[in-house]
Amino acid sequence: MTAEDKSLLHIPPQSGIAFTLEKGQRMRVIDVEGEQVSDLVCFAHNEPSEHFSSGRTVDYNGKLFMTAGDMLYSNRSRAMMTIVADRVGNHTCLYAPCSQEMFEISYGVTAPHPNCLDNLNTNLAPFGLNAQHIAAPFNIFMHVTVSPEGQLAILPPRSKAGDYLELQAEMDLIVGLTACSAGACNNYHCTPIDIEILPGL
Repeated sequence: MTAEDKSLLHIPPQSGIAFTLEKGQRMRVIDVEGEQVSDLVCFAHNEPSEHFSSGRTVDYNGKLFMTAGDMLYSNRSRAMMTIVADRVGNHTCLYAPCSQEMFEISYGVTAPHPNCLDNLNTNLAPFGLNAQHIAAPFNIFMHVTVSPEGQLAILPPRSKAGDYLELQAEMDLIVGLTACSAGACNNYHCTPIDIEILPGL
């Protein structure tokens, strides 16, 4: 799917989507009902071995929590996206996409469960891609705190219905997004995510 196919894309609960975004285009990731995390990965369109890097993003922004004015960087240290507007102010890239193994280890769920890793892999497959070599996506709306001892805690997202994060593509991209399936990340109520495609600034 290309961003031109629709101006508004919809991700049902516990699912994902993938599409292309041209340099200069913006996308607004909207929390439809509130308290819903969305995992973002992206790849350089012409060279997909260049992909979003959580480590480079933390390194070059000098912080764990990103907001307006910050950039998402690739594994080749190039800017991929710029956050141009933020209604929430609490986004990070500390956590890998939830997976079947995560549900088994963290939740004790052994039956098959929808998860972000499978949803990313399924939706990126038409582009000849998968997300398995991405250690951590950009965790949009995820509310994480860090104690003085370095312990992490996942709290209900601060995002309310209609809140959004807006990003501008700094190169031609293949983008994968999810509506996260992990209960603890979403206050145990998984809901949809919308993406509005906008012209560049």
